[in-house]
Amino acid sequence: MAGAASDMPGHGPAAAQAAIDLAHLSRMTFADGDLQREVLDLFDRQALVLVDRMRAGPAAVAKASAHTLSGSARGIGAWRVAQAAEALEAALHDTAATPPAAELAGLLDRLAERVAEARADIARLRAAA
Repeated sequence: MAGAASDMPGHGPAAAQAAIDLAHLSRMTFADGDLQREVLDLFDRQALVLVDRMRAGPAAVAKASAHTLSGSARGIGAWRVAQAAEALEAALHDTAATPPAAELAGLLDRLAERVAEARADIARLRAAA
């Protein structure tokens, strides 16, 4: 798994409270406020769709969706979302040996919680704008 939490930018006392690493987001968007809003809005919509697909689809769809969500989360600095998505993707790596349903449900629930945290941060950023 690439980039353990301790290796990720923005991890420290201040970042521990925010689901979105704003310094990383600023670097990725060249500090363009309009672009930041656009990518956050895209992530906000995409994350919901992907979590729904993971809940409803077969293991292969969940794995692909987790991979997509991890990349999107890394792009905006949503490190905890990325980490949870990577954990789910890793659990589904070998679809011939799918983990027990309870384990997958727990990983997906944790991912959904992390997505909800990131979406709440996005909503706060929108309200502050």
